[in-house]
Amino acid sequence: MSLAPHERAARRAAKRRRAVERRRQAALLVCAGILLVVLVVSAAVGRLGSGMRSADAATSSSGALAATAPATDTNPSARVTVAAVGDTMMGSPPYGLPPDHGRQLFSAVKKYLVGNVVIVDQEGTLTETGPSKCGPSSSDCYAFRSPPSYASNLTAAGFTVANLADNHTYDFGAVGLGNTVAALKRVGLPHTGLPSQFAIQHVGSVSIAILGFAPYNWCADSLNLAAVRALVKKARHEAELVIVYFHAGAQGADALHVGPGDEYVDGNPQGNVQQLAHTAVDAGADLVIGTGPHVLRGIQFYHGHMIAYSMGNFVGYKGFGLGGTLSTSGVLQATLTASGRLLSARLRPVELNSVGVPYPGGEGIPLVRTLSKEDFRASAARISESGVITPPAE
Repeated sequence: MSLAPHERAARRAAKRRRAVERRRQAALLVCAGILLVVLVVSAAVGRLGSGMRSADAATSSSGALAATAPATDTNPSARVTVAAVGDTMMGSPPYGLPPDHGRQLFSAVKKYLVGNVVIVDQEGTLTETGPSKCGPSSSDCYAFRSPPSYASNLTAAGFTVANLADNHTYDFGAVGLGNTVAALKRVGLPHTGLPSQFAIQHVGSVSIAILGFAPYNWCADSLNLAAVRALVKKARHEAELVIVYFHAGAQGADALHVGPGDEYVDGNPQGNVQQLAHTAVDAGADLVIGTGPHVLRGIQFYHGHMIAYSMGNFVGYKGFGLGGTLSTSGVLQATLTASGRLLSARLRPVELNSVGVPYPGGEGIPLVRTLSKEDFRASAARISESGVITPPAE
């Protein structure tokens, strides 16, 4: 049956309306899909951004507590190289300042200061102001203050973190300590060792916590073993690797041996440094390094972890007592996995000249080998003639 012209026109119009409606619905579906994709992507970016901010917070915590727990996807076999030296004082009035603003102090031994983490004990302050702890008529008091600009000598030498836990950090009071921290921050050198504080460095995906301790109230206190244990455990939560660096023990040419028992400096308690080191390892430290006695001491292995009890003097420009064992020093080098296993270690011997500047050489290796055997016997490190350090035989 044929339709009238007006009926045919009506049907064509209805057909066009249906086609338009289908296209509109299809367009709405496409828009809805696009909106869903945008929402999903935005949420993912938000989560990624949050993770990036957390990682940045942890990185910037060098000199402060870390903000996040370590990543869980770190390769446990990833390697981290460490180098560490002992007490370092780059010159101070009135004893004397080095030529060329101290830029050459580390030149002869810079080849040893190589690693992902390179630690120095900043013995004294980096300040030109602040009240000295020494009275004007004192003849046996030493207060060290290197110019703040000397902080750049540390970074130029290759150091990546400075320990401030020692007996000279407060030589010029809170002002001197504040100026020291500011000088280190200006050159981008993290510090460790102040109360409840530690530094964190990142090597690829591996985070390394470096903690400093010393038996003084302006430092993370090494005499409070409960606090030591708590801070190391916190670091263990924040990082894959934990390095403890302490400044404690008797001082002087006759202070070569570790303990037994408590040690003192001019009647001031230094604690039992072997107990301190073992407490740190039991709490989660992977490597323990000591300074403070101004002489080298032996190396021990405890539960598979290396403890070097003193690295001696490293730089003491016209301010340290020198000669004999006081001038015998070294650089400790170690390679560890992210899981804390020691892969290799070596002692590089160093000798200080008459004004306290280090040069390669000296009798550090045989000295530390002998001290290790005498002090630790079955747990003593084995040290080859070339300075290679290995655990004791099983």
